[in-house]
Amino acid sequence: MIDVTAADEIASDARVRSNVLRLAAAQALTGANSAVIFATGSIVGATLAPDISLATVPLSMYVVGLAAGTLPSGAISRAYGRRVAFIIGTGCGVLTGLLGSFAILRGSFALFCCATFLGGLYGAVSQSYRFAAADGASVAFRPKAVSWVMAGGVFAGVLGPQLVQWTMEIWQPYLFAFSFVMQAMVALIAMAILAGIDAPKPAPSDLHGGRPLFEIVRQPRFVAAAICGIVSYPMMNLVMTSAPLAMQMCGLSVSDSNFGIQWHIVAMYGPSFFTGSLIARFGAPKVVATGLLLEAAAATIGLSGITALHFWATLIVLGVGWNLGFVGASALVLETHRPQERNKVQAFNDFLVFGMMALGSFSSGQLLANYGWSAVNLVVFPPVLLGLTVLGLASFVRRRRSRLQTLSEFPGPGI
Repeated sequence: MIDVTAADEIASDARVRSNVLRLAAAQALTGANSAVIFATGSIVGATLAPDISLATVPLSMYVVGLAAGTLPSGAISRAYGRRVAFIIGTGCGVLTGLLGSFAILRGSFALFCCATFLGGLYGAVSQSYRFAAADGASVAFRPKAVSWVMAGGVFAGVLGPQLVQWTMEIWQPYLFAFSFVMQAMVALIAMAILAGIDAPKPAPSDLHGGRPLFEIVRQPRFVAAAICGIVSYPMMNLVMTSAPLAMQMCGLSVSDSNFGIQWHIVAMYGPSFFTGSLIARFGAPKVVATGLLLEAAAATIGLSGITALHFWATLIVLGVGWNLGFVGASALVLETHRPQERNKVQAFNDFLVFGMMALGSFSSGQLLANYGWSAVNLVVFPPVLLGLTVLGLASFVRRRRSRLQTLSEFPGPGI
């Protein structure tokens, strides 16, 4: 029986590895699409908006789309399978590019905001790539599958900015109009890749099985995973989106800013090549705690000076911290649900993370403008402390339950 189980796990992992390759490629292509939006959104917004204060609204609409798309994505995956959700998501990506280009050509700010919102829906679907990589994998392989897919973001950090650089002036005088056409083409390529994913429609028993969502999310392990995800992603986004403008306010050049953001993206996804191995060796809670501490360290660096080196170091350390914190929190979520519960639990977790991120995205610019770069960094510390506290409490509860279970199964003399 043990040999049969081991053989099944090996066969399952072989199927998962094939999926991981496709999902990693799709992660790179989808990440390139979001990079196009973040590289151009505020610039196009400043050109099209009726008031310069609304220039960053397209980026906020992208984040709102991320939050709005998580629960529907999970519902579609649960009812029809992940492949259907992925195809719909990439379809939104195609519409993002076509509508974005049309909005620039027509000079419509409202249409451009609609385009970035659709880009957020596409991004929401892509957030489940990391969970899809773990479907059917053995317990030992799951963290590696998640981290390998996230590693596709390294190539997104290279492909996205270069896509903008190569295409932004092709349709003069409409800056970036052709960049969004190319974004639509990239989404089509991602659709073709994801069409080959081995993700069958859930069995009828899976559609109605499992525990109620409220029962699952009350688990200390899930609470800790969700809070750590909420801390690691929105805090990273807060500092990252504020840094370019803060650098400009401190008299640094645009090239300095671009260099910092480029290496921030590499730092975000580069560690994914070994994050899974770290989780397998040391456990997800320790990796998450390390990630949160690194985000606090990044904020400390940001408070220590305003030279280009300080900003670059802040962004690089912040990126590594986000990777360990977010990938580790994702691995924790995988420990809290049964197979038939995965879609609704994972979608709810992402809804919490990106819902908080959407709220924060509208306030980050105001925080920097009214209180300065130091205030942006100071805001990081209380949430990090909260995440570490909840993580420690959840680990304590888990160890205590394990000891009580051991004592009940193996009572000592006289018990």
